[in-house]
Amino acid sequence: MVLIACDYYFPGYKGGGPIRTLANLVERLGDEFRFKIITRDRDFGDRESYPGISVNSWQNVGKAEVFYSSPQNLSLLALYRLLKAADYDVIYLNSFFSPFFTIMPLLLRQLRLIPQVPVIVAPRGEFSCGALALKGLKKRIYLKFAKMLGLYRSVIWQASSEYEEVDIHRWFGDNVSLVVAPDLPPSVNTVGVRSSCREKTAGSLKIIFISRISRMKNLDGALTMLKGLNGKVQFNIYGPLEDMDYWMKCKGVIGLLPPNIEVQYRGVAPHNQVYAVMQEHDLFFLPTLGENFGHVILEALVAGCPVLISNKTPWCGLEEKGVGWDLPLEQPEKFRTVLQKFLDMDTQTHRLLSMQAKKYGLQYLQDEKVIKQNHALFKKAIVQ
Repeated sequence: MVLIACDYYFPGYKGGGPIRTLANLVERLGDEFRFKIITRDRDFGDRESYPGISVNSWQNVGKAEVFYSSPQNLSLLALYRLLKAADYDVIYLNSFFSPFFTIMPLLLRQLRLIPQVPVIVAPRGEFSCGALALKGLKKRIYLKFAKMLGLYRSVIWQASSEYEEVDIHRWFGDNVSLVVAPDLPPSVNTVGVRSSCREKTAGSLKIIFISRISRMKNLDGALTMLKGLNGKVQFNIYGPLEDMDYWMKCKGVIGLLPPNIEVQYRGVAPHNQVYAVMQEHDLFFLPTLGENFGHVILEALVAGCPVLISNKTPWCGLEEKGVGWDLPLEQPEKFRTVLQKFLDMDTQTHRLLSMQAKKYGLQYLQDEKVIKQNHALFKKAIVQ
C-alpha cells in the first residue's frame, strides 16, 4: 500500500503537471500497487470543493482511495490522525516545500508519531536553478534548516531525470538513496486526436502558450520575443492566473507590442480539451525557466503541434528529431529566428513537421522503459 500526499489531484487540472503525473501513475501501476491519496478538496485557486466528492472521508476514485481534505482540516493534528489510522507500507511525498503535504508528514515521522515506514520524496523540479531563484532566500533558509534537523534523512529520492539527479546530489550529497524514474505519461489513448489538416498560410502564425501564469513559465519572455517579427501573429494564452502581479507585468509587455501581434488571454483549458485546442494552432511556445517533465510539451507533440521551448526541460534535441526546437534562454535572437521561420512557413512544410511531431509523441507514450523505472522505485521502497 502506497500512501500519496499531494496538494492537488484529480479531478483538478489547474495545479499543472503533478496532477497528471499522479493520475497516470495510479492508472498505469494501480493493478499491482494499492494507492491511497491525501489531497485538497479543491483545485488550485478555487474557493469551492470539487462537485460530487465527499469531503474529509475516504472514497474510491479510479484505482485509488482518495481523502479530500477541506481547508479547515489542513492541520497538524488532523494529519496526525489520518496518518496514524491509515494502513500503508510507503509514504510518497510529491513536493519538497509543501508545508502540509511534505513538511508536516516529515515532522511527524521525525517525532516518531506515525508508522516508521519508508518515505519517497519527489521534488518535482523544485531544486532546479530556475525554481530556486524564485523566493530564493526563503527556500535556501528552509533547505539549511531541514538538513540541520535531518528531516530528509533516510528518505528515497525520486529524480525524474538525470538533470534532477544532479540537482538532488548538489544539495544532499552523493550518498543519498536515489532512483531515477521519469514522470509517467498517460496510457496510449488518441481518441479525439486527429491528424492535423490545418492550413498554414505563409506570412501568418497562430501560437499557443498553455501553462500556469507564473514567473517560472516565462510568459513575459515569450511576449518580448515576439517583437520585431514580420507578419501577422496571433498569440493565445491559456492557463490559470497563479501570480496576479506577474500577470500585470505581462499585460504591460502586451501593451507595447506592435499592431501585427495580436495577444488574447483565453482562460483555462480543461484537460480533456487540450488536444483539440493545440490542434487549432501552428506552434506551441514555452520558453520556460525549467520543467521537471513538461506534460503539456508531450501533449503538444501528440496533437501534432510543433514545439518551441527552452533547453531547461528533459525534452532535448528536438530539431534533430524534426519536431521542434529547444533553445538557450540566453540567446533570445535564436527564438526570434525560429518564430520568423514559422511565420514564413507554408502548409506543406508545416504539415510534415506536424506529422513528425505526432509520430514522435506517440512513440514516447508507448515506451515501456518509463513504467519499469517507476515500478522499480516502489519495489525498492517496499523491500527496504
